[in-house]
Amino acid sequence: MEAHRLKTIDDLRLSPEERVELIGGEIVRRPMARFEHGQVQSRASRELGPFDRRSGPGGWWIATEVSVAYEAHECPSHDIAGWRKERLPRMPSGVVELAPDWVCEIVSPGHERKDTLHLPLLLRRHGAPFYWLIWPEDRVLIAHALEGGNYRIVATLKDEARARIPPFDAVELDLAYILGADQSAPG
Repeated sequence: MEAHRLKTIDDLRLSPEERVELIGGEIVRRPMARFEHGQVQSRASRELGPFDRRSGPGGWWIATEVSVAYEAHECPSHDIAGWRKERLPRMPSGVVELAPDWVCEIVSPGHERKDTLHLPLLLRRHGAPFYWLIWPEDRVLIAHALEGGNYRIVATLKDEARARIPPFDAVELDLAYILGADQSAPG
């Protein structure tokens, strides 16, 4: 019997498939994009836009669908990730090799284990200070902050219209907009 070989970032780069990531040494297909997922992702990116600009609070690089090479067998593609420009002074190119300062995953059906168990452990090992999880269908955002080597919940938000959430608490975020709670069919 042949031993199972863990895939590496080189294997990931050679993969002919699109929308794949490297999780625990396995090349895994990313879930089919759902409308709710895409809407929350684009709205959160727009709402956090001031942090990515020179005007406003600034000081961040924020990107969607960015692959981060943490270890030889770990290269997830984060739904949204951000790096403080003081740690990463130049805009990165390609696969980023520096752990983000903030990650936001939009939980997809069938991928809950990756988003709620595997990624937090990986991010904790690499010292990512902030990790958010969003459940679009439930309109819930849970924000975690790394303290003393472990994540602790700093905010659980459901049905909130606006909130200040670390690390972006310099601006009150419009959660109703991000989570789609401001949507209703025209009457």
